[in-house]
Amino acid sequence: MHYYRLFLPLFVLLMTGTVQAHTALMACYDEGNGFISCEGGFSDGASAEGVEFRIEQNGNAVMETKMDEYGEVYFKKPLGRYSVVLNAGEGHIVHIDGQDITE
Repeated sequence: MHYYRLFLPLFVLLMTGTVQAHTALMACYDEGNGFISCEGGFSDGASAEGVEFRIEQNGNAVMETKMDEYGEVYFKKPLGRYSVVLNAGEGHIVHIDGQDITE
């Protein structure tokens, strides 16, 4: 029996998932009023609604929430050094250092 006829369609099906992979994206802006806004999404155009978001200082999470229905988070700018993290799962994590967030 020619097993390749059975496995070839399965192989092609598995490869299409790899081709359609997407990358997590996030941009953050200093609003100039003591607040920061961040918006997240994916390279395939999908929303980041409900995706985990956190603010870290000294290696500890100081705020944890989820992206809203628009894939956005708005928060008071922390004092001192901080970073923001969008965590959409393994291989889909975005870190931004607070020093890189500008008006």
